[in-house]
Formats: sequence, C-alpha cells, structure tokens
Amino acid sequence: MSERDAIAAAITGAEYPFRLSAGMRDRAKAAGVVIVYGASDDLMEFDGAYRGELDAYEGTTAYVDKEGVLDRAALEDDDDQAIAAYVTRKRAAREIEALWDPGDGYSWTYKTDIPHATFEVIDTDGEKYCRGIVFNLADL
Repeated sequence: MSERDAIAAAITGAEYPFRLSAGMRDRAKAAGVVIVYGASDDLMEFDGAYRGELDAYEGTTAYVDKEGVLDRAALEDDDDQAIAAYVTRKRAAREIEALWDPGDGYSWTYKTDIPHATFEVIDTDGEKYCRGIVFNLADL
C-alpha cells in the first residue's frame, strides 16, 4: 500500500469537524501528500505537504501545482508580475472541482484527474459529511 493510500485509510471515518492531527500533518508533509476536504458549507481545505483554503460556497474549482493552491486574488491586483506568475502557474496547474451536495449523500465530494485515494468524514450523527481526497505532489 502506498503512503498516500495508507494516510487515506488512517483518516477515513474521522468525525466532522475534521482537523488533521500534528502527527498526521508531519507524516503527510514528509511523504509529499496533500489532503483535501470540506469544512462548513463554504470551505475547501488543503493540508499536509502544503496548507491552504478556498471559498467554495456552492462549489468551486481549485487550481493546484507543486507550490500550492493558486490564489485568484493575484488577478485582482494591479501588479503585472503577480498576474504573470499566476497565468504561468495556471498553465501547468491541475484542477480539483469541489462539489457541494452532489446528491450522493455527502455534503462535499471532489472530482479531479489527479491520481488520488479517498476518505470519509462522518458527521456527529453518523451521517456521511465529506468524501475527501489524498494525492501526491509527485503526480502534479
């Protein structure tokens, strides 16, 4: 079993609100693994090899590369270098689509062509909350 798959197996069944332990974060960071999951009704969280979050109210598409999540705020700046850096990174970035309430019993699921493993976060009442993903930076 790969370290990516072992991490997904170790965190599956976690209770909402999900928070990655410091030990698991260190393990994921050392392995070059990123964990993606939903928080609340409006956040897409990234943890492990890098950390970040996106506003994902009613769903969104994140663009990721080995450096992290691309920050769309760069496009709103009047800084030509920041805009150029964003555009350059986006050309090679991969997409992860956050799906809010996709009709499969989860509040959050994710769709991507990045090779990944999945894990489940369970709500306090035992219901499915999120089907998160775990991927390797090396696959980007």
